[in-house]
Amino acid sequence: MGMPPVAVIDIGSNSIKCLVAERDAAGKLHPVAYKTLDARISAGISRSDPRLAEASMQRGVEAIRELLALTAEHRPGRTILVATSAVRDARNGDEFRERVRRETGHTIRLLSGQEEANLIGRGLASDPALGHLRNFYVFDLGGGSLECLAFRDRRIVQAVSLQLGCVRLTEKFVNDPTAPFGAEARQAVAGHTKDVLRAAGFAFSLPPDAVAIGTGGTVSTARAMIGARTGRTLEETEPRVCTAELRALLDQLAPLPLAERKLLPGIAPERADVFPAALTTILAVAEAGRFEAFEHSLYNLRYGLAADALGV
Repeated sequence: MGMPPVAVIDIGSNSIKCLVAERDAAGKLHPVAYKTLDARISAGISRSDPRLAEASMQRGVEAIRELLALTAEHRPGRTILVATSAVRDARNGDEFRERVRRETGHTIRLLSGQEEANLIGRGLASDPALGHLRNFYVFDLGGGSLECLAFRDRRIVQAVSLQLGCVRLTEKFVNDPTAPFGAEARQAVAGHTKDVLRAAGFAFSLPPDAVAIGTGGTVSTARAMIGARTGRTLEETEPRVCTAELRALLDQLAPLPLAERKLLPGIAPERADVFPAALTTILAVAEAGRFEAFEHSLYNLRYGLAADALGV
């Protein structure tokens, strides 16, 4: 009898995601089931005294319960819960973790920024579509942080976690998220992103043929919106997303108030308020690294944790 599957629940700043995965006959990671719920537990994360609000914690607990019920259907041998930037930075993060333990019986592992970045790299390395790549960058943009990695000969040579998440930057630089995303906010987010990258010392020093890989909800949403224009699902679109397409998408939605952004095909209404800042951030990364496109991959943190647990 083979090894039972493993279940992973990733409690992120903007969304809470689950993955059930197993090791196949060839010893490779095989996803069995996955789901994402938008819970936005990170509201208020940019304040000088960041705390998880009562409503945010309740949304988080309810989402975790729902995902635990889903993963239980697959009889995992092990269930792993991890939390990242929002819980890591909140003054009352331990209170939230204790509430989850008390109400579900599961303990949350709190990942450091370095652990998060390294596990994202582990997940990317298990993506069969990227098996031919030797030198590449990885950028995983979430609600609370941006993880930046550089792989040389498929080994991590740089890994940093930066406080450049789209919820954080929206709260910091956008006075009214219901209004159009103006030029001032756009310049502020882009400038801040480049300043933080420079201050962190992230060097774009891989060989010129190195590919940039984008993971997380920003590139997924962009790809879904690009596909929706021609009636295609995300899965039916090309995984290569050009920066010119991202810039055109930002130019399209920035002048719109939130109510109209929510109606655009392919966008999750829950992400519409932070999506302009998210696009601006990823475009600033592209400018800093001189990338013409991002290859999109779904194999991020959850896959890294599953690969680690299964010994893939």
